[in-house]
Amino acid sequence: MKSDTNTKGAWKVYLFSAVIALAVSLGVIQFNKQNEKENTGVTVVESVPGAHALYTKDNEGNIKPLDFTDTSEKVLDAVVHIKSTQTGSSYQNQGARELPDPFKEFFGDMFKGQSPEGTRSQPRVGTGSGVIINDKGYIVTNNHVIDNADEVEVTLYNNQSYKATVIGTDPTTDLALLQIKADNLKTMSLVNSDDVEVGEWVLAVGNPLGLNSTVTAGIVSAKARNIHINADKFAVESFIQTDAAINPGNSGGALVNLDGNLVGINTAIASTTGTYTGYGFAVPSNIVTKVVEDLLKYGNVQRGMLGVTIRTMDSNLAKEKDVDFTKGVWVEQVGEDSGADLAGIKSGDIIISVNGKETATSPRLQEIIAGKRPGDKVTIVVNRNGKEKELDVELHNSQGGTNIIKKEDKEVFNLLGADFENVNKEIGKKFGLDGAVQVTKLYPGKIKKETQMREGFIITHIDGKRVKDIDDVASALEGKKGGVMLEGIYEDGSKYYYAFGLDS
Repeated sequence: MKSDTNTKGAWKVYLFSAVIALAVSLGVIQFNKQNEKENTGVTVVESVPGAHALYTKDNEGNIKPLDFTDTSEKVLDAVVHIKSTQTGSSYQNQGARELPDPFKEFFGDMFKGQSPEGTRSQPRVGTGSGVIINDKGYIVTNNHVIDNADEVEVTLYNNQSYKATVIGTDPTTDLALLQIKADNLKTMSLVNSDDVEVGEWVLAVGNPLGLNSTVTAGIVSAKARNIHINADKFAVESFIQTDAAINPGNSGGALVNLDGNLVGINTAIASTTGTYTGYGFAVPSNIVTKVVEDLLKYGNVQRGMLGVTIRTMDSNLAKEKDVDFTKGVWVEQVGEDSGADLAGIKSGDIIISVNGKETATSPRLQEIIAGKRPGDKVTIVVNRNGKEKELDVELHNSQGGTNIIKKEDKEVFNLLGADFENVNKEIGKKFGLDGAVQVTKLYPGKIKKETQMREGFIITHIDGKRVKDIDDVASALEGKKGGVMLEGIYEDGSKYYYAFGLDS
């Protein structure tokens, strides 16, 4: 019986929509301009030409047909097509440690007697979209668009193509920052995504299904959505949901408001077919802004953390915990000596706001905290046993401290496509090293393109000379021309040599 009722309800909605659509198309139902007659007290309306169109008001209050052409014209030049190519090395170094022939002229028989050379791998190509955010050529896209790529190529709306450098990535939000060297670039401004409202018109701009420079229209369907698509340990998901059509290839493209400003980076779709079914998701521009600022200023993302495990409050959870329902975020556990612990937050507290912003769901709380850095202080209001309590919390970093962890910013490191850090005491003691440098992250660059190096490699020598810290690596490579030989080990003790050519 319940099923029959639901079926009838669905048909009612469908038929009502059909009748309205037919009536509008025939001009029976019209959008009108009001003209009040004071002498009768009755509102008299006048028909507006083109009655089948949607209408909006301009800044002066005049009614006009809703039109996306001006917005499209503003944004198309700022959205780019991205091609990421994963070529791998021409030589498989797993179990094959002899120097490739092209580099023997630089190093002679220095490492003679290793295993034979491997085989050439076939390139894999992926595509996506990106948004130019300033005239220095910085482009925001999704991390999954360029992850594991050896080369990244950006094509502008005018079909000019450029090789891109990966400035940095943030897997926790699935964002990446690229840069191209080009002049007279069209850019897009970011706005406060907190001001975006459900029901607001938005456009999705990108390159779906191999179709360059595509614009689709829709509305903001919801905010602060968590769809559990990001498997990173510290993942932040608080997506803007939209029904503007998004398909594979739109990833990294722009979600814009009618003023042509960026409100989000299109990232994912919910679909059983792999193509658009009405549900698209974008990273809010406030998160994008924070990630970009951190990558440019510090070289990596500074993530402030409360140090709690949380659940969105609902009636079932309230019943489970035997508490009165309060809209907010339930604190399940509090990490020892975390910022939350030191501030006095307890298990069983319900977080209802941060810095005056309501936290009705876990994704919304994550989004607000993700906009902060270690050492930042936030004012949190909790409901504890039916009473509100205000607490000041100093956020920590992932290592439990409050300091900013800055990445070394060297131009040669961008050319290599790698992040480095000095080895810790444990690794040094394990291998008897009084210093060395570990590769913590690989991006598109020389190392990925020309070697099979894996993240975690510990560099002990460059061109046969001992290196003990990051400054030694920079000194050995800056201004270097020709071949480079990196010697080192992995944490399992296996020793490897990696050779590549360094452009002048």
